[in-house]
Amino acid sequence: MFFVYYLTTSLTQPKKMSLHANSPEATKAMRRSQKMQAASSAAIALLFITLIMLILSLFLLQPKFKEVPVIVSYEYEQKEQKDERKTHKETINKKPSAPSSSVAKVIASTAVANVAIPVPEVEVTAIDSDFGMDGDFGSGWGGGSGSGSGSASFFNTKTKADRVAYVIDYSASMKGQKDQLMRTELARSVGELKGQLDYQLIFFAGPAWVAGDQVKLNKGGISKVISNGKTYEWKSGGGAHSFSVKDESKAQVAKWLKPQSSQIKKSMKLIEETKLVWGTTWKPAIDMALRMNPKPNVIFFMTDGSCGGNMVQLGQEIGKKAKKKGVIINTVAMMDPKTKEAMLKMAEESGGSYTMIGKDGKPYDKNGKPIKMKE
Repeated sequence: MFFVYYLTTSLTQPKKMSLHANSPEATKAMRRSQKMQAASSAAIALLFITLIMLILSLFLLQPKFKEVPVIVSYEYEQKEQKDERKTHKETINKKPSAPSSSVAKVIASTAVANVAIPVPEVEVTAIDSDFGMDGDFGSGWGGGSGSGSGSASFFNTKTKADRVAYVIDYSASMKGQKDQLMRTELARSVGELKGQLDYQLIFFAGPAWVAGDQVKLNKGGISKVISNGKTYEWKSGGGAHSFSVKDESKAQVAKWLKPQSSQIKKSMKLIEETKLVWGTTWKPAIDMALRMNPKPNVIFFMTDGSCGGNMVQLGQEIGKKAKKKGVIINTVAMMDPKTKEAMLKMAEESGGSYTMIGKDGKPYDKNGKPIKMKE
């Protein structure tokens, strides 16, 4: 410090005045100057020392900066989780106590009837006796209307449906005018099928077969129907009305045909060329149509003769069976009033229509009145 003070003093102190200036005024001035120089030297020395100390503090005093870690905390909001697993409770089925008479009445009133609801594809316009009407049915059976994506007509009976099966009598008794009328009308009907409507031709006499099958008839024994290389056997007791399938579990199942141009032409050729066969049996032919999968909406059933036995009862049984399956049967009696009651019963039970073709080739209703031909 003294060195600094000396240095600053020597730097700031002026040279001594000449010895000739020994007057009192000069002496006073010199002393004032020395005091000022001494004060200035001291201030400079103090500032210089302070500067040196600051410089030394930067090098000698090395401060340690301690990094304070930042603590970040997150608050987790816990939500209550529901256990979505299904709880399985063991239930013990106790033997129910005997129902009281009042409960039994409720169960009886809600029991499912043993009657199949018709498929909604077919709209039955006829009124059934099951809906509370007594007695006979009155007029208005003609038309045979239904509902579906296609339409067909046969002997003045028109229908709308998705699937139509023709069950047609090709027995020997049809020979002559009846045969000619049948083939002409059947070919016209098939040729005019409209819309997306599947169809099939099932012919019958004693046995039943699909159009195009080969029939080998043995009146007194086993007859055969050969279809696509497969043989179906029929048994007969010798009579014209005693034919039946030998093995019901192996009965023939007909398949649906598409109304394509080539198929229609093939069907029309079969209608024309198929030969008449001996015998007349109704039930197996209609059963073949009812076995189809899916089942038909409408069956056109045409015959010219008796099938033997109690035909009215048989017609009723067939009609009820068809109704349970939701199938309408439109019947056509070809010039044979003896079958009228049976075929009328079959049509009524299934919700279909009945038409009789007279010897003049014109259609008549159940009362024998001519039916105006529809355009």
